[in-house]
Amino acid sequence: MSDNAEPTSATFDPRRFRTTVPFYARYRLGYSDALVTRAAALAGLRPGDAVMDLGCGPGLLAVPLARLGFKVVAVDPEPDMVDACRAAAQEAGVAVDVRLGSSFDLPAGPFRLVTMGRSFHWMDRAATLRSLDRIVTADGALAFFEDDHPETMENAWRRALRDIGDRYGRMDSPNVAVKRQADYRSQVSLLLDSAFARLEGVSEVVRRTRSADEIVGLALSTSTMSPARLGERGAAFETELRAALAALSPDGVFTEIAELNALVARRSVAA
Repeated sequence: MSDNAEPTSATFDPRRFRTTVPFYARYRLGYSDALVTRAAALAGLRPGDAVMDLGCGPGLLAVPLARLGFKVVAVDPEPDMVDACRAAAQEAGVAVDVRLGSSFDLPAGPFRLVTMGRSFHWMDRAATLRSLDRIVTADGALAFFEDDHPETMENAWRRALRDIGDRYGRMDSPNVAVKRQADYRSQVSLLLDSAFARLEGVSEVVRRTRSADEIVGLALSTSTMSPARLGERGAAFETELRAALAALSPDGVFTEIAELNALVARRSVAA
């Protein structure tokens, strides 16, 4: 696969996140029930509605959706993520139909809502939107969950993490490299030209404390700095990252400020 193209069914790497599984649920920011509730209300959902969480990972969206009373199908291409999502649902005491799959082999539906948490950029986005148009109900919607970190002194550790990651090849990762294309289109731009062009959003701001160990774990949860991608350079990467973190905070305590967002996309004319 070229680093400057969105994936196709022939070039898609379904196991890109294989080595991130032990770190993902533990160190990534989760989505609160309150944020998920607000997004579901914006989409007009009712208890019992069918929802698909596409690229479900270890269940950070699927489990809260099931807790709210929706009938959830969770799909991910990584077998270990599928296992992690099943385990999370069992631990939470909720029913989630977890399946191995991807945007290239979607369940038949129909679904009232399709959610994607930090996963849409790994898909052939325009083709996925066309496919979702066929399996989302006429009054249904899509919801894209992401997090954003403001450039503030509390988040200085994130800049250090990004800079070190760049020295270890982060910029060459397909999801980063594709954004340097002259013809790259943002998510919003694509949605405005899709069947789901009515856009509204909800968000919440969170502040939490991180340790150096947690920041290292967060790095390893990403595809750009995963154990598999770092390979033999993993020990050197961790040593360099820990040294940079120690220079920023000798006591090893850090603050993270993040905005968690849910962009809800509905059809321009609802049925």
